[in-house]
Amino acid sequence: MKITRQKHAKKHLGFFRNNFGVREPYQILLDGTFCQAVLRGRIQLREQLPRYLMGKTQLCTTRCVLKELDSLGKDLYGAKLIAQKCQVRNCSHFKNAVSGSECLLSMVEDGNPHHYFVASQDQNLSMKVKKMPGVPLMFIIQNTIVLDKPSPKTIAFVKAVESGQLVSVPEKQSIRQLKEEQGLMKNPEQRRRKKRKKVSGPNPLSCLKKKKKTQDTKPSASKKKRKRIQNRSTSNVISEKQNTVG
Repeated sequence: MKITRQKHAKKHLGFFRNNFGVREPYQILLDGTFCQAVLRGRIQLREQLPRYLMGKTQLCTTRCVLKELDSLGKDLYGAKLIAQKCQVRNCSHFKNAVSGSECLLSMVEDGNPHHYFVASQDQNLSMKVKKMPGVPLMFIIQNTIVLDKPSPKTIAFVKAVESGQLVSVPEKQSIRQLKEEQGLMKNPEQRRRKKRKKVSGPNPLSCLKKKKKTQDTKPSASKKKRKRIQNRSTSNVISEKQNTVG
């Protein structure tokens, strides 16, 4: 029975490795329901998981899962202790925590780029995960860890890629790397840092009052003429006076 279970796990792992780039160390995202099942079944995760998956594993969880377990009180205290021993992965709900299932779904969105496994006993969460291609699902049955077979959605996605209708996840990542190396892809931070063109207001210099033109200090031609006329008239007066005196 154990050999058959490992054969199935090896087959499923090969499928996810070849089609979605899943690799060691396998990152297993645990929710509160899975931790509770581990506690009840007295399962030694750190020993059994690497043997079952035949490779290195990393047990992970999120802050939202820890907060959810903490809010449920003493009944899930043991499950909380198991979750606290896992590595905490950063989620996008730093300020406002959400439910554990909603948080785990957000961690595997957009093609599951970090190749997470989702480990849960929540049926609603499992159904939603199966609708997302490329996300391995794990659960516990009769105190035994099981890696679920690829979902119909995942198989349909792989067939569409093989027929050329879609691009596989590894190909998307390699295309993105090539674009980044050639500078064809801009980082979102650079887009944010781009300065928007400000609406240009009126030129402050144009708002200044125009200065009155300073009058030219040089006398104009008409003034010169007038002065000459005056000079001539005075000279005539002086000559007439001299004649009368003589």
